[in-house]
Amino acid sequence: MIPDNQQSFRTTPTSVAVSPDSGRHWSEEGAWEVEPGIHRIPLPLPMDGLKAINVYVIETDEGLTLVDGGWAIPQARELLDRCLRDIGAGFGDIRRFLVTHIHRDHYTMARVLGTELGVDVALGRDEEPGLHLLNHVDDLTENPFARVLISAGAYDLAEMWSRMDDDREPPDPMLWAYPDTWLAGDQRIAVGARTLDAVHTPGHTPGHYVFAEQDAGLLFSGDHVLPTITPSIGFTVPPVEQPLGDFLASLARVRDLPDLRILPAHGPVAPSSHARVDELLTHHESRLEQSLAALGAQGHRLTSQDVAVQLGWTRHETPFDELDPFAQGMAAMETKAHLDLLVARGQVGRDASGDAVEYWAIPG
Repeated sequence: MIPDNQQSFRTTPTSVAVSPDSGRHWSEEGAWEVEPGIHRIPLPLPMDGLKAINVYVIETDEGLTLVDGGWAIPQARELLDRCLRDIGAGFGDIRRFLVTHIHRDHYTMARVLGTELGVDVALGRDEEPGLHLLNHVDDLTENPFARVLISAGAYDLAEMWSRMDDDREPPDPMLWAYPDTWLAGDQRIAVGARTLDAVHTPGHTPGHYVFAEQDAGLLFSGDHVLPTITPSIGFTVPPVEQPLGDFLASLARVRDLPDLRILPAHGPVAPSSHARVDELLTHHESRLEQSLAALGAQGHRLTSQDVAVQLGWTRHETPFDELDPFAQGMAAMETKAHLDLLVARGQVGRDASGDAVEYWAIPG
């Protein structure tokens, strides 16, 4: 994911953030005890600026439940095995995976180990269309993200992304097999003596879930609430109508829960879900204002990429032209999500009659 502009945030950069459970950089190897019976295991993410994903291991009398599984690569599998042994357990003790969302760094290791071990893998029902695409790539006539990029006016990026896709191996069906259990709506899940509230939080992906253990004051937040960055929005196929509107509504749902300690998928453990949600809501309102201002007041029609070029990206306010092509594509799609929400709010007009959607500010 590409971190969004964060000029309104005063968070510690992810690259230097120390997690309180370890007292070390959050991505450092280990099975770090969050509280008795729960360990955080950072697993590596090759070719990803985030460096690691936190997999959480919940111990029960019946065995282990893991929240997320990591990316199915040999280095991550070996490290997970080693860290489980450090706490006196092993793969054979795993009884279930609760996966927050479909992205490969969360789902693929869970799916592979779930199949090998014969244990349950649970995933949100609204991730099914995305899994369907991954399991039927032979039916596709083009890179599905290329169509989204074209709608954002990013024609050159759509071509580059398609060329990058041509160089990749087709998805491995073992990595993207369907889950054993679909999560639908909100529900309570017993994990040994603990009870987790599974809360549907669409936005980053349509089927994203967080898991709240309110009695212990913990929120397994996946990529929905991250302590040092903002999750990507709009980077989803098939596309959804209002990914940012969904995300903001999901943030409000988490804000309605008690104030919980954040156990994120990326970054350090953080003390307050309420404080971070408030920062994220404020940030996106600021980003919406910037997007509206970039359209100007003269009724000029611009594409999402036209607007994205005018904005700064990452906490360093990096110009769009200095991002790599992959990050540029994500930036164009995220800007489109902001503009579409402004359309829903009646502040921006939209013309989708051509290949690229055009937007303009509505006076007043």
